[in-house]
Amino acid sequence: MLRAANKHVPQATVDKLVINFICEGLQPFAVVEQPSFKELVTTLQPQAKVLSRPTVRARICEAADHMKMTLVAALDKVKFVATTADCWSAHQKSYLGVTCHWIEEESLERRSAALACKRLRGSHTFDMLAGALDDIHCQYKIRGKVVRTTTDSGSNFVKAFHMFGAQNDADEDEGEDEADPETLDLTDHIDYHEASAILDEDSGLEYQLPPHQRCACHLLNLVATTDAALAESMNDTYKRLSRATFAKCQAIWNKTGQSHLANEVVEDKCELQLIRPNATRWNSTYLAIERIIRIIDEKGEDAIRSICEEFKVKMLSPAEVAFLREYCTTMKPLVKASNILQSESTSFMGWLLPVIQQLLSKLSRLETSSKTCVPLIRALQNGLQKRFGPMMEDPELAAAAVLLPKFKTSWTDRADVIEAALTYIKQHLEMTEHESEDQQRESFDEDEFFSKPISRRLQSAVELDFLLVPQTPWSCCTPSQPSKTSLLN
Repeated sequence: MLRAANKHVPQATVDKLVINFICEGLQPFAVVEQPSFKELVTTLQPQAKVLSRPTVRARICEAADHMKMTLVAALDKVKFVATTADCWSAHQKSYLGVTCHWIEEESLERRSAALACKRLRGSHTFDMLAGALDDIHCQYKIRGKVVRTTTDSGSNFVKAFHMFGAQNDADEDEGEDEADPETLDLTDHIDYHEASAILDEDSGLEYQLPPHQRCACHLLNLVATTDAALAESMNDTYKRLSRATFAKCQAIWNKTGQSHLANEVVEDKCELQLIRPNATRWNSTYLAIERIIRIIDEKGEDAIRSICEEFKVKMLSPAEVAFLREYCTTMKPLVKASNILQSESTSFMGWLLPVIQQLLSKLSRLETSSKTCVPLIRALQNGLQKRFGPMMEDPELAAAAVLLPKFKTSWTDRADVIEAALTYIKQHLEMTEHESEDQQRESFDEDEFFSKPISRRLQSAVELDFLLVPQTPWSCCTPSQPSKTSLLN
């Protein structure tokens, strides 16, 4: 391509293209030593020289350092950020991945960047994870800017934030009685300890982690698997029907996974392939059952019956087919809620509570019309209350929902939750305005102390009231108008 253009490409451009090829394609450094690669480069540009393997490695390290410096400079201008962290193992090695997210102050657009994909050595203990995460925050100089860090519900992550998280400060201070230092007899309260024991003891201040936010999608995963499985203990009829139905479906899925001939039989008779569930993706079970129902609706029960006869598997009874339909209807809102919350560009923290609230409402409506999946619906409701109940009472999360023009105060009918959210917002607005005034004030005297009347309402509070005013009929086309359609429809 380069040669066809009859242009001389500078060596620097060739080097950059080689580096991009290796980085974007995840190619090994040794690719530059292969004769075929050298031949390709010299054919396209005869005067070009191929970088050596040590040079490639050094150039990539330099580029990574430059990207890190650029990101640190960009984050230095940001007041608040949020991070996510995940730990996994691959090829007998463990890694910690951390990403950073923030809102541009001028455009109000979300920005994201990868901070680290760090190799972890040793056991994944809570203190080791806390140290690695705290070190990454310090490297990018955002330790005091992180408002929350989102992780899954792994026990080590939960314990790390419980021990070193910012929310523990209030818990530690709670219940401590204040004493008057003038009336306190110190000699009655002196305890003697070994100095070496105090130095060896973990004070809990070794690392400083921000408040913890459990991943909502991971919690929904637990609701759809662990909590949904408890439905069998609620009703014996549901238990027998569920186990019999899923046993027959599993037998069909196993047959298609054991032989390519079985897949060809399914394709010939149904013109569609079956979807096999994956243990690590709970919604794959929903998709697999949805595919069976689609085959029955489009090709009739004879198509499934012929497959069962070919595989020598018992045919699904009409009651079992009806159960699969109700199962899909029941789990569909959960799938849509998960898809909304895991959106990378359009979902914000303010979406969390409205989505969960809408999900609970939809399950309540399904409970009145369901015939066989009532235990499943109640198990899902119990799971949502158990895992998201404390979040529904969090004023900060409620405030995030109120501040989104799409929801404002219409996402819940609980007046106490809305009141707590508005109080939280107003308190922070007052703190922000007072801090800005203190920064602008160069001197402080008696006149300035009374310069602002107490009765005067803060400008930010007025703007908040204007934001929460319901939209008029003629402004229904404005971007701030809440959607008239259901959130999960």
